[in-house]
Amino acid sequence: MAWVYLVIAGLLEVCWAIGIKYTEGFTKLGPSVVTGVAIVASMLLLAYASRTLPIGTAYAVWVGIGAFGAAVLGMVLFHEPFTAGRVFFLALLVISIIGLKLTSPQASS
Repeated sequence: MAWVYLVIAGLLEVCWAIGIKYTEGFTKLGPSVVTGVAIVASMLLLAYASRTLPIGTAYAVWVGIGAFGAAVLGMVLFHEPFTAGRVFFLALLVISIIGLKLTSPQASS
């Protein structure tokens, strides 16, 4: 169950990272509330996951999911550069996340 919490926490991190862009410096109420809720929920789920997963693994996977998702959505939503180099390094990030999952003491969870 810890890995499920961790993946959901990572997806919520993507939500709040992208949500920050829509808050316009937290001057827009709706996006600010959604972003704030996503931040709190993401942190809570990370905390639950870290009860049984090593903190280094949990944090690295959480950040990795967030960074990957924010980078991809940045390219799609905000027309950030889509280059072979970025795609290559994002692929390495995904490989790293999978590697951490496969080598975790909780790999069967």
